[in-house]
Amino acid sequence: MKIHAVLNRDGGTFRTMDLDAFCKQATEIFGRQGHDLTCEPVSGSQIKRRLEAVAGRDDVDVMLAGGGDGTISTAAGIAWKAGIPLGVVPAGTMNLFARSLKVPLDLEEALEALAGGEVMNADIGSANGRAFVHQYSLGMQARMVRLRNSFSFKSRLGKIMATTRAAAGVILNPPVFKVIIDIDGDLQERKVSAIAVSNNRYGNDSLLYADTLTEGRLGVYIAKALSPAAMAKLSADILARRFRMNENIDEIGAKRVHLYFPKLYSKARAVIDGELIPLERDVVLKLHAGELKVLAPRPAIEAEREVTETPSRKSS
Repeated sequence: MKIHAVLNRDGGTFRTMDLDAFCKQATEIFGRQGHDLTCEPVSGSQIKRRLEAVAGRDDVDVMLAGGGDGTISTAAGIAWKAGIPLGVVPAGTMNLFARSLKVPLDLEEALEALAGGEVMNADIGSANGRAFVHQYSLGMQARMVRLRNSFSFKSRLGKIMATTRAAAGVILNPPVFKVIIDIDGDLQERKVSAIAVSNNRYGNDSLLYADTLTEGRLGVYIAKALSPAAMAKLSADILARRFRMNENIDEIGAKRVHLYFPKLYSKARAVIDGELIPLERDVVLKLHAGELKVLAPRPAIEAEREVTETPSRKSS
């Protein structure tokens, strides 16, 4: 296959690496598997434009994107609309989509796994037409990201520490808001502290990412209006991988979700794949089953085949 890699030199691990040496290594690894790889490091300000240019070419079989979750989310939206397969090189802090695809987080191991992988069809979500590969959320996470971004940090460790400080702030002052929510035709009006809609349901890891990307359903997670004590308990349950046992969380599988906010403040924000965006009064979220082509390692291919051969679990 002819593969073109676009790496965000300003993203995560890549900021401190010799990317010329990394590109040489990547070319050699893919070459051993019979692939022709071209590697292009670019600045963060150029990443979207270069990904769009690569996706529009007819002489590229796979577009490889390297960077953090924001870069990968952007690349996935572009690849989805262009119909070109996407490979993910995880160079961020969380690398949640890469984890779902079972791409090793060590960069050399990731290259080896991708070079020996196959193209498969995966699900992708959208919020008012904007693609997301991990989740769309509002409430607790949006407040936490806003607080985290108010702190200064220049390293991965600094970002983790800022996130911890922000999480503590949210626990002490959890948001509460009203929403009218339509889940596949089931209309409810609720007072909540958070809503998260994921591309396939979360697995059991405390980082809350999907174990599979082929079930064809959104995961909808609704946190009831929480007190600081209830928020602290939920945080502890998430860390202990028992969030599904928490009495304040509802989990629902869905194809389509419509959110409407009767009262919307001008500074209200949502989070899509880790990035803060303005919260719209009406938000329609959809699951696009099998519409994203991805270059996946062998373990992911085998796991998805097992899911296909096993009857789907019932959604609550």
